[in-house]
Amino acid sequence: MTEEPTQLSLIDRRLIKSSVEIHETPPEEITYQHTVFCQTSLPYRNPGDAVREWEREQGRVALRVEAGSIRNPDTHEWVELGLPFGPKPRLVLMHLNAQAIRTQSPVIEVEDSMTAFAREVLGYAPNGNQINWMKNQLSRLAASLVRLAVDISAGRAFQVDTKIVTAFDLWFPKDENQRVLWPSTVRLSDEYYQSLTRHAVPLDERAVAALAHSAMALDIYAWLSQRLWRIEYGKPQFVPWAALKEQFGWNHKRMNNFRAVFLKALEQVHSQYRAGRLEIDGKGMTLYNSPPPIKGRIFAIKSIPDLSE
Repeated sequence: MTEEPTQLSLIDRRLIKSSVEIHETPPEEITYQHTVFCQTSLPYRNPGDAVREWEREQGRVALRVEAGSIRNPDTHEWVELGLPFGPKPRLVLMHLNAQAIRTQSPVIEVEDSMTAFAREVLGYAPNGNQINWMKNQLSRLAASLVRLAVDISAGRAFQVDTKIVTAFDLWFPKDENQRVLWPSTVRLSDEYYQSLTRHAVPLDERAVAALAHSAMALDIYAWLSQRLWRIEYGKPQFVPWAALKEQFGWNHKRMNNFRAVFLKALEQVHSQYRAGRLEIDGKGMTLYNSPPPIKGRIFAIKSIPDLSE
């Protein structure tokens, strides 16, 4: 008796298709992530609207995100928004980064059709729930205040307090069933935009779309993309499991649970970044010098010291 072949999920099919395309053809579209968000990250899950602050620290970099509020033009009241979380704000941020770099302008016109915008961000046609989720997360991201600190030396630190998005127009639909806060135009803050032009990490848009289901996979992909090519050839770097858990598994209490989730996400990431050279064992992960996902484009991006060291 022969076993029936296991049917691939939509995510598996998307990963396989993207992996083949990335291996066989050069990228047509490039997206970007700020190097700071390659080393620190937003929450994976909703910490609850009552939680108004989020802090992460990795090496010499510290990130603090404070949830914001916006004014409702109909009620003339301030509406508190929660913290951005999950894969959607990461995808939105990378999309806004790419638009700003392509147009060389911090002012970004958002598609009149939210469906068209979400399709650009996700790489596939979204359903109604995904569109509403995208609106909600973009509004949370736009309203948040970001504090970034870098320890330069003993007793000396550099800190920037800014909003990623410094100005945005809001449209409130009259249909109460669709009352989701949605910016029609966004403007990146001058501080963030200027920093982005110096510290943007180019990513293959096909890989980002294929990994769009997982916040952890997106974070791992961005981290490896900005780190592997900067490792000195012949001098591999070792990252113990404890450090990996601190960076990617702060929501897991037990190491074995984190390892299982991390290894699954890493396998998906490696299918999209096959040039990435790494080894993983019971002690941790060894990273080797590897070409970046976007070959020939990295020269345009100014490098900074590895702040995780």
